[in-house]
Amino acid sequence: MRARFALAVVFLAAQLVPGLRAQSEWESPVKRALREGRPVIGMTVTVASPEVVVQAASSGFDYVWIEMEHSPITLETARNMILATRGTPCVPIIRVPINELWTAKRVLDAGALGVVFPYASTPALAKQAVDACKYPPLGRRGYGAGLASARWPTPEPYADFADKNALVIVLIEEAEAVRNIDKIASVPGIDVLFIGPSDLSFSYGFRGRQDEPKMKDAIAKILAAGKRHKIPVGRPVGSPEQAAQFVKEGYLFFQAGSELSFQAAGSRPLLDALGKKPADAKPRPLY
Repeated sequence: MRARFALAVVFLAAQLVPGLRAQSEWESPVKRALREGRPVIGMTVTVASPEVVVQAASSGFDYVWIEMEHSPITLETARNMILATRGTPCVPIIRVPINELWTAKRVLDAGALGVVFPYASTPALAKQAVDACKYPPLGRRGYGAGLASARWPTPEPYADFADKNALVIVLIEEAEAVRNIDKIASVPGIDVLFIGPSDLSFSYGFRGRQDEPKMKDAIAKILAAGKRHKIPVGRPVGSPEQAAQFVKEGYLFFQAGSELSFQAAGSRPLLDALGKKPADAKPRPLY
């Protein structure tokens, strides 16, 4: 009798309290937007600062790209940056320094809801990325998600929630990956094929030059594979005009610049108005 009464109270609360009934059906806003064919954009965060993440999350970015491959951000600081997204729809995503089960496990257990895997250049590496983000039997993620559960206190079991909502983003940034692109895109569980044009250009020997015909052809092959396999394709974006063009071409997942690039761009008009010039950055002897 007491159990039936408790169930009745829960049912009534679900009908009366806005959002409570739908809470168990929560879906990552980034996943939902991609599923519906809407573009998403995230700011890159390279400075170990929760305040920077709060500002990005409050500004309207769909996600923050917490950079742990090319910055000194540590796991402890990443945890604080992840917590800085609470109370906003902004999704914390981390690029790990290496495609390994344990690296992904540690950032997911800290509360990240997406992982960017570098150099996923073979189907085996792409599958390893998926395995790192999914619990058995879907993958090989080890269970120990106490901190992640505290960040994502969902009514359903955390493992079920994470399997549905943690984004698996594989970086296509080597010529080998382009050759394998259809096999990579055939791996179940990949959410985004992300083009790393800088490293891709180095892989082809162009050392940063992205306007080479071979580069354009490689990028076109990646985008075409994403469309064939119905997987969203992403790439970095640097201007409103570029973003509009990329959306027109069919890209959906965008990495914006870092907080440092936005600071430089935002401060320049005011500094120019007052006649303040950038510090001299000309090459000079080291000693």
